[in-house]
Amino acid sequence: MFILINLKAYPCDPLEIANAARDVADDSGVRVAVSPQAADIARVSDTGVETWAQHVSPNNYGSYTGSTLAEAVANAGATGTLINHSERRLTLADIDTAVNAASRVDLDTCVCANNPAQIGAVTALSPDSVAVEPPALIGGDASVATADPDIVSNAVESTNSIDKTVDVYCGAGISAGNDVIAARDLGASGILLASGVAKADNPRKALEDLVAPI
Repeated sequence: MFILINLKAYPCDPLEIANAARDVADDSGVRVAVSPQAADIARVSDTGVETWAQHVSPNNYGSYTGSTLAEAVANAGATGTLINHSERRLTLADIDTAVNAASRVDLDTCVCANNPAQIGAVTALSPDSVAVEPPALIGGDASVATADPDIVSNAVESTNSIDKTVDVYCGAGISAGNDVIAARDLGASGILLASGVAKADNPRKALEDLVAPI
């Protein structure tokens, strides 16, 4: 199972979480990555933890003030990127362009979507992975893997029907080790979470609890 921690714009210490994630990954053998704000990518990457961008813009070099260029996040040390998170939605055409932009610099891509039908549509764009995350459950206490397991299993089925090489991750409400196991049992190969670690009083302990059952 892959654990991807999205720090969003939470008032957390990205280096504390990056160091904790690196140590937990080393101790457990579980793949753990951190996705900080763009300004923190280089600092987080320097800790040695696997580092992902939260977004890359669907454009190349040029007159695109305010864009997040794929080349820039790769040069800062990111090895992957989220695309189309529920808080940073793109059109299908822009998702396609953003996936291609990330591919230019060999960034792993995880395209987020709300439901199995959307998961199928974005799988057809050939990202490395997709993440199903119903917006109503994001940041809440209920995990999508337990509150609405059919969404996860149907997302896996939808993806496999189009491209079995694309991994499926489970997002929204993940906060404990049993959520990770539930997602795995439904066919997901990773989880995408945020507040469960970024808002935790003790991020290292939260991560240790997440990986303990794996």
